[in-house]
Amino acid sequence: MTKKIIIIFTAVLFICGVWQREMLVYGFRQAKGQFKIIANTRPIEQVLADVSFPDSLKNQIKLIQEIKQFAVDSLGLKPSENYTTFYDQHNKPLMWVITAAEPFALKPKVFHFPILGEFTYKGHFEEAIAQKEEQELKKLGFDTQINNASAWSTLGYLKDPILSSMLKKSEGRLAALIIHELTHGTVFIKNNLTFNENLADFVGDYGALYFLKAKYGKKSSQLKKYEFSKKYADAYSQHIMLGAKKLDSLYHHFSTHLSSTQKKNLKDSLILQIMTKTDTILSVKSNPKKTLRFDKNNLPNNAFFVAYATYQSKQNEFEEEFKKDFNSDFRAYLAYLKTKY
Repeated sequence: MTKKIIIIFTAVLFICGVWQREMLVYGFRQAKGQFKIIANTRPIEQVLADVSFPDSLKNQIKLIQEIKQFAVDSLGLKPSENYTTFYDQHNKPLMWVITAAEPFALKPKVFHFPILGEFTYKGHFEEAIAQKEEQELKKLGFDTQINNASAWSTLGYLKDPILSSMLKKSEGRLAALIIHELTHGTVFIKNNLTFNENLADFVGDYGALYFLKAKYGKKSSQLKKYEFSKKYADAYSQHIMLGAKKLDSLYHHFSTHLSSTQKKNLKDSLILQIMTKTDTILSVKSNPKKTLRFDKNNLPNNAFFVAYATYQSKQNEFEEEFKKDFNSDFRAYLAYLKTKY
């Protein structure tokens, strides 16, 4: 009887392995990438005691500790052991993130992961594998894009390190990034990526402003710099989201008689209009790299717009709820979110 059970159990494992082979391989690669990073981290105490490590970067590490403590004490985010170790990237990207969407609909491809649930993007620690998967998605007809991740959260499963690329950021951008990632470890809804990323972005921006005011003062250069960059980023995001609505309307009104080529021409024409108008936001001089990023020979596609929506489509909803229902009391708002979700 025992032998029979073992044979059946082995057969079931084999079938599951064949059925989920792709996911098992992906999971192995992700684990390999994560543990490679973890195995090469250093405790921040060791880094701060290293006489060869630049003082300017040591100050950034100390600032991260302040930001983290502020996020716990003043914002109410969950304490964790994140950012107590350091990983040197040696100026190389660590993760390549793929987003894919339908060619004539703002509908993202959904990737399914055991335990964690559904995501509208997929990360790889190996660039060649990311590019290979992107090409496979293109063959299936998807619009795609690949971005480098500046940080990510393992939701408490692992101890997330400080990445060397983080230390190059301004005080405000660094605060927003750290608080964004800590938010994921505090409130996270399975299978609702748009909610999770929009909330983390909202909390990151709010927390950064709050932190800069508390540490440097309301008239500080650090606060003014971040407020200006946020003003530009908000205007740019609103423009892109408005453009996404126009694209969505275009796709819904496509005639059934249009060929794929005709649809693509109409799509590209509208996207070109959307992107060329970005130079009127604030001014071209404010951020030329951002406003002049695209031209008719280098247009974004639907993957770009659905990725933007993942992070920005619900910002106004959070802002309104925070101010109207909680009278701008952030700790009360976060307590509500923790209880509800």
